[in-house]
Amino acid sequence: MSRLERNPAAIGEQVFDVAIVGGGITGAGVARHAALAGLSTLLIEAADFASGTSSRSTKLIHGGLRYLAMGDIGLVREGALERKSLKVMAPHLTQPQWMVVPAQSRAAMLKLRTGISLYEKLGAVETADRHQNWNSAAIASHEPLLDQNRFPFACAYREYLTDDARLVMATLRSAAIAGAVICNYAKLSSFSEQATEGLLLEIDDLLGGDHYSARARVLVNAAGPWVESVQAAYQGQRELKGESLPRLHLSKGVHVALPREQLPINNMVMMTASDNRPVFAIPRGQVTYVGTTDTSVIGGPGYWPEVTYEDVAYLLEGVNRHFDCDDLGVGDVVGSWAGLRPLIHQPGKSPKEMSRKDEIWRSLPRVVSIAGGKLTGYRKMAEQVLGQVGRILERGTDLEDPLAVLPGGDVADVEALVADLVNRYQVDERIGMRLARLYGSEVYLVLGAAPSPISRGVFAEEVRWAVIEESAVTLEDVVYRRLRIPWFRPAESQTVTLEAATIMAELLAWTDGRLDDELRKVRDRLRDDLSFSMN
Repeated sequence: MSRLERNPAAIGEQVFDVAIVGGGITGAGVARHAALAGLSTLLIEAADFASGTSSRSTKLIHGGLRYLAMGDIGLVREGALERKSLKVMAPHLTQPQWMVVPAQSRAAMLKLRTGISLYEKLGAVETADRHQNWNSAAIASHEPLLDQNRFPFACAYREYLTDDARLVMATLRSAAIAGAVICNYAKLSSFSEQATEGLLLEIDDLLGGDHYSARARVLVNAAGPWVESVQAAYQGQRELKGESLPRLHLSKGVHVALPREQLPINNMVMMTASDNRPVFAIPRGQVTYVGTTDTSVIGGPGYWPEVTYEDVAYLLEGVNRHFDCDDLGVGDVVGSWAGLRPLIHQPGKSPKEMSRKDEIWRSLPRVVSIAGGKLTGYRKMAEQVLGQVGRILERGTDLEDPLAVLPGGDVADVEALVADLVNRYQVDERIGMRLARLYGSEVYLVLGAAPSPISRGVFAEEVRWAVIEESAVTLEDVVYRRLRIPWFRPAESQTVTLEAATIMAELLAWTDGRLDDELRKVRDRLRDDLSFSMN
C-alpha cells in the first residue's frame, strides 16, 4: 500500500534528477516512469491532482475512431494499442463496454463497418471483442430507446470506460511507491538556470504559506493548459527560444449529466451533433452523461471552464434526434462539467480539425515540455518524455516492466469482485460496480469489515481513505475528485457533502470557520454546475 503524504518540506531536501510541474494524467505518467526508472523524482501541482482537464474528460480509453477520417492513422493505432496496455495495468479502471454507432442506411452501415474493421485491425482486437452488426430487431433487443425509424442499422464495437481522476491517483501512487516526492497545492513561482546542479526552482506552498527552493537536473513541464504559464516563470539571462515554442490553442469540451431513468440506455452510444461532430451518450451510476463540445476558448485557462446554455442545447439536440423519448431540455440536466484541451495550434483549422497528437519540445537545455495528446496515450507520452530526459542526464530510462500494475490493479476478474462486494456488504450491483471500479483490489482496505454508510452508495471510510492515503485536503478534493459524487450520484451530493465535511473536520482539525468555508465553496460549486449562462 502506498500513501500520498503531503510533505512540502521534503521538496528542498535533495537535488532531484527530474522535477515535474503538473499533476494531471501526463505529469502523473511521467512521474511514474521516472521513479520506476530509478530517477529521484519530484512532482508539484498548483491545485489538486487531476483538478484540470484530467478530471473533466469523456472518460474513454479509446483510439479515437473519428481520427481515421482525419487521416491520423498513427494516432489511432497508438491509442487503440494502448487500450490493451492500460487494461493490463489497471483492469478495474478499463471497463469494457459496447459503443453503438447508429446508421441511417445500408450504405452508411457499410462505410461504418469498413472503418471499424480497420480500427480493430490497427488495435489488434481479439476475435471475441470484434464488432457486431445490428439490424432493427437487434437494436430493439439491445438498445430499444434508439429511434429505429431514423436509424434502422447500427454497429457495436468494443471500447473501454475509465475514471480519469482515479487513473491519475493510481498512477501517482505508483510513483510514490517507487520513491517520488509528490505534493499538491505547491506552485512553481519561478525557475532559473544554475552554474551547477541544473535548475533552481522557487516553489510556494499554497496551503501552509511557506516557500521552498528545490534543485533539479531536468524540469518537465506537463502543465496541460498551463504549459505556457510555466514557460513564463523562467528567470534568467538566457532568452527562451520563443520561435521554437508551439502555440497552444485551448478548446473547451462540455459534458452534461441527465437522470438515468430519463435516458435509460444500456450501452455507450455515439451520436452525430448538428455540425456532424461525434457526441457520446454514456450510462454511469445514477446518470447518463453526454459529451462533448469542441469550441475555442478566448483568454487564459481556468480550473472551472464555463458551461453555457448554448453548450447544453447543442448536446441535447443530438440526444433528442437520436432517441425515441420525451424531449429533454436544459431543466432536465442534473450535472455538468467542462475540460480544456491544450491543442497544438494549426493555423486555419478549427478546434475539431486540429490533431490530438502530443508534441514534445525543449526551449532550454534542461527543460522538456509536452502538450497535446490524449488520456489513452499517457503511458507512451511518458515514455517519450523520459527518452528526452535520459538524453539530458546521459543515462537509460527504459523500464523492466513498463506495464506493471497500478495500485488496485491486481484484479483477475472484476465481475467476480463486484459480486463479492454485493454479497459481503449487502449493496446493490450498481454500488458494487462503483466500488470495484474506483478502488479495485484495494476496496477491502478502503472499506474494512463493517463500513459506515453516509449515503445510499457512499461510505465514511472512503472519505478517510481520501484524506489519509490520497492527499485530499479540501472538501472539493474529496467530493469531486476522489468520490466523484456530483456528476455520477448527484442525488446524494448534498448528503455526502455534509457528512464528508464533518469527517474531514475531525481528521484535519478544522475550526468551525474553516468547516463553514469548505461547505460554502462546494455548495456554491454544486449550484454553479447547473447555472448556464447565455452567450
